Amino acid sequence: MTLPQSLHRLTVAQASGLIRQRRLSPRELTQALLDRIAALNPRLNAYLTVTADQALQHAAESEARTARGELRGPLDGIPIGLKDLFATKGVRTTAGSRIFADWTPDHDAAVVERLHAAGAVSLGKTHMHEFAFGITNVNPHYGPARNPWDPDRMTGGSSGGSGAAVAAGLALAALGSDTGGSIRIPAALCGVVGLKTTYGLVSRRGAVPLAWSLDHVGPLARTVEDAALMLNSIAGHDPRDPGSASVPVPDYTRGLRDGVRGLRFGILPRSATSVDKEVDDALAQAHRVLEGLGARLEEVDFPSLQYAASASTVLLSSEAAAFHRKWMDERPQDYGNDVLIRLASARLLPATLLVTAQRVRRMVRRELLALFQRVDVLLWPAVPVAAPRIGEQGEAHGNEHRRIRASITRFTPLFNLTGLPALSVPCGFTTEGLPIGLQMAAAPFQEPTLLRAAHAYEQATEWHTRTPSL
Repeated sequence: MTLPQSLHRLTVAQASGLIRQRRLSPRELTQALLDRIAALNPRLNAYLTVTADQALQHAAESEARTARGELRGPLDGIPIGLKDLFATKGVRTTAGSRIFADWTPDHDAAVVERLHAAGAVSLGKTHMHEFAFGITNVNPHYGPARNPWDPDRMTGGSSGGSGAAVAAGLALAALGSDTGGSIRIPAALCGVVGLKTTYGLVSRRGAVPLAWSLDHVGPLARTVEDAALMLNSIAGHDPRDPGSASVPVPDYTRGLRDGVRGLRFGILPRSATSVDKEVDDALAQAHRVLEGLGARLEEVDFPSLQYAASASTVLLSSEAAAFHRKWMDERPQDYGNDVLIRLASARLLPATLLVTAQRVRRMVRRELLALFQRVDVLLWPAVPVAAPRIGEQGEAHGNEHRRIRASITRFTPLFNLTGLPALSVPCGFTTEGLPIGLQMAAAPFQEPTLLRAAHAYEQATEWHTRTPSL
């Protein structure tokens, strides 16, 4: 391929190939991304901390490995962003909060260790909702992250900075976390791919938790193939993470091009989704594309869906309140209003409600696993609306804020509650030019099937090739 003038438009796979062929210098690529960050981050607020000197040093080390023929793999020399709740040795890690504003860890999170071992070049720490406890990425301490498709729109959260950075070409890929949709929501609203992995597949050691039993780690990227390349480097058992699963880790890129012919897809009846018309039309067209590729689609009934979001909210809130107990007692004034109110309310939840939520979780998981005896992949809306305007979230205590939060998270918490893998892939745009996401989910540790299905759809459409004009 001819080397493009706009290096930020390269996918991870394209950039990796050029580096391997010695047609692209990791330092040149990294400098191009840093220059773009310097130009656009003041407008988009996608990064909270930029580590330019460290990035250029790591890029130079990658370049030296290239010269020796000792590249470590496809991520060697690739510039990425890290959500600011992953501990980074010697680099400020705020978790989007005032409480951690001055924390400089003396260690790297497990996923950061693995990405550095793969040769990835960290450009800095991406913006996030305070303590990951929200989905707007409107942050009272550091300002809102802004959507590259329309800077007056929200990115979604809590991994909103990662979604914005990838969409705007401020990173070729990024790392996020997902407790109720925090990878998939910004992926859908920013028009990129976001993968929430199976619970336990990727270590959470060194990540500031929101809710221990619901937290997941995963990549955001321009393409499904890039997400698979990221997953290859971060997946695997970690004995120091109590929730880590000891399972074989395949090459997630191996079956990407096997297509969907013969795969069984389950879809909700349109009457059960209740999404905006443009989103509904895009989803219906996505179904037709998959059928045209040879997939078998059938409507499925999932009665427990109505209980999943409530059970997830109780569990998430209770676990978050437990983690924040000390700071809530000592430093309540250092929280933003929306997070403070949610944490204060969570401390009032009775134990009986928590027990009920755990019972609902088991019921929902059983029903969902039974469903995967009939189908290979579930097709779901990712977010029922396009990106709202930043002002539309209203005051933290207002009804409008609660309405938007409840709407945006309607289809994502189910897969955190059950620990199943799910992703969002671009499936269209509104008439205002805002991205729409299609959510796919699969049985536990069936990421290969999930990625295969998403890749087949992605390659049959052109949505992933569009980039925002900035």
